[in-house]
Amino acid sequence: MASTLRVSADLTGPLSESDVVVVPVVKVDESFSIAAGVESALAELDCSADIDAEYAKRQGFDAKGGELLILRQHQDGPVILGAGCGDGSDLESWRLAAAAVARRAKGSRAVLILPPNGAFDVVVVGEAVATGALLGSYSFSVRSTEPKPSLKDLDVVTMVDGKVGTTSALSEGVTHGVSIGGAVGFARDLVNDFPSSMTPEALADAAIQRLSSSTRVDSDVWGLERIATERLGGLVGVNKGSTLEPRFVVATYMPEGNPSKHVILVGKGITFDSGGLSLKPANGMMTMKTDMTGAAVVLSALSACQSLGINAKVTAIAPMTENMPSGSAVKPGDVLTARNGVTMEVLNTDAEGRLVLADGLSYAVEQDPDVIIDVATLTGAAVVALGSEVGVFFANNEELAEGLDASGNASGEPWWRLPLYEPYNAHIKSEIADIKNIGASGEAGTISAALFLQRFVGDVPWAHLDIAGPSRSDKERGLYPVGGTAFGLRTILEYLRSL
Repeated sequence: MASTLRVSADLTGPLSESDVVVVPVVKVDESFSIAAGVESALAELDCSADIDAEYAKRQGFDAKGGELLILRQHQDGPVILGAGCGDGSDLESWRLAAAAVARRAKGSRAVLILPPNGAFDVVVVGEAVATGALLGSYSFSVRSTEPKPSLKDLDVVTMVDGKVGTTSALSEGVTHGVSIGGAVGFARDLVNDFPSSMTPEALADAAIQRLSSSTRVDSDVWGLERIATERLGGLVGVNKGSTLEPRFVVATYMPEGNPSKHVILVGKGITFDSGGLSLKPANGMMTMKTDMTGAAVVLSALSACQSLGINAKVTAIAPMTENMPSGSAVKPGDVLTARNGVTMEVLNTDAEGRLVLADGLSYAVEQDPDVIIDVATLTGAAVVALGSEVGVFFANNEELAEGLDASGNASGEPWWRLPLYEPYNAHIKSEIADIKNIGASGEAGTISAALFLQRFVGDVPWAHLDIAGPSRSDKERGLYPVGGTAFGLRTILEYLRSL
């Protein structure tokens, strides 16, 4: 479940009374050292600040982000750990260091001491370690056995006039990191819940309840009757095979003062994808409860806008339904009509995400936005191209592409841009409708899906984020647990902050 770790910039007691004290360790050439300015904290604990390189190597420690080294351990005082931060110039190393502490430190309370000066301002590092700690401590389990002991409190502090303490800048950074980590944790909870529990109705209700805590967010939820009246033909068509009604969520955050831009986020919300009548094989369905990650990401992003002081107007749109086989399900060969009037020939009912996004994007264009960004676990071809750790994105606008690329780098989420190669529009040309929902067999499936979506955004600056690969993880690694990762959420929040 979302992390229960309390992360704050308050020192709740003397260092000697904590269970664990963590100091950052950097590597320069072949030598290791405590980050400059933190040595005096170790003197307070009668611990040497010198690190024997041979000892470190015997422990397999190379000061990489996520590596921990025991500097002192005895019965009468706190365990003192060194957390690898590379050379200190990479924010991801700081996130990984905090994630490792949150995941592996033993005891109830730990103190992480940040250097007062370094490659980054303390507010930036404070945000990074708070985010990393919450992401690293996340887990989702309903085992009946006792859960493993976990850290309850992490105090993030720095050195002030030679003593351990805090500053307003550090407090601001940690507060922002807690907001980001909380949003990611909420999105992961939505994704990891069971498909029979996280229905379209339940997903909409959970999101609205979360958003209701923000005084600057207004939300609206459409049921089947309203969806049909509003001509959302793609969503209605995909929903036909399910006994559960669809939902269409529209929620808007309005900042104080005049917004800098209006950004619309559209997220795919397929709460379970069986493939419809084009049925997936059994092992292909095992992870399909995560096919609503796009909706979870955009709605969770909206929940953090107020606490992060986002200056743009941000609208989240999430079409939600199951994709199930039944006697009433949409059939290969059927034609659906999207809200903007574009007709879509359905040749494979397992290519359903683009059908519901067509309605979401069409509705988004009508709201006169400055930017549209859609997020979806859309194509297996994206996984074939870039594996399970890198997201794919497309953009019809260079400024937007550069902004997202920079935001991905700043947040630590890796992306690779693919082209909207115009000649491949021939791959989705239909003989009987405007477009068809599959491209050429075995060729450029991720690109043809993006070109399909492009038909619904007009001239609005738009980006498509295909997170099919990194949306879930089969193993615990870095900031990611087993299961849903909510990949893309931190990039979106970073982009919104840049506005």
